[in-house]
Amino acid sequence: MFSKFSPLFILIFFLFTFTSIGQGVPNLGQTDRWMKGALAAMERQDYTTANSIFRNLIDSGLPLPEEMPYYFAETLYQLGQYDNSSNFLNKYLEINGFRGANYQGAQELQKKLEGPLKEIIQCQLCDRKGYRLEPCSNCGGKQKLEQSCTYCRGKGVVGCSKCAATGMITKRNIFNIVEYFECDRCGGDGRLTCPNCQGSLKEISECKLCGGTGSLSSELICDHQKIEHKH
Repeated sequence: MFSKFSPLFILIFFLFTFTSIGQGVPNLGQTDRWMKGALAAMERQDYTTANSIFRNLIDSGLPLPEEMPYYFAETLYQLGQYDNSSNFLNKYLEINGFRGANYQGAQELQKKLEGPLKEIIQCQLCDRKGYRLEPCSNCGGKQKLEQSCTYCRGKGVVGCSKCAATGMITKRNIFNIVEYFECDRCGGDGRLTCPNCQGSLKEISECKLCGGTGSLSSELICDHQKIEHKH
């Protein structure tokens, strides 16, 4: 499954790419071979292969042709990776502007992306990048987790801090003699009901893996359609 690109990655990618080109880093021909292979794959509408080649080119660290991001954005669009496509396209336009050889095509692609991106924003079944949400593997979609109380360690009671769990407190009278009294906080028991779990032995906390949302992003591109379960 193909990975998602974060906006930070794309920014670093562009900075590295154009810095390398400006410094004249030698191109040993591998870049040209990859580009020709990717464009040939796009020509025969084999966008999966084109995607793989473009990603190999990015991972190689070689300087990239200035028009490569446009072709990559087009490939990602054809694969339904609309958020990734939009991110690369926006950076392409930001850096190349109207001087880019594919400026007109980029504008057309930007227009085509409007609908799919709007669907992603409105969909409740996917994340903001357009990937299908699935129940959190940690909480099972319940958003919270129940576990043994960490404060009382599942005992339901804690020692009284006022009397150091003895049930008695001491005071010195006017004759400087120590007198013992039953602790007024715990009633002489030396223990108190756990203030965290209220004696239930359990505590409920927000699932840290999903942040309390009950769901996680999958690697499946969302079709914005609910799955009908057969009874």
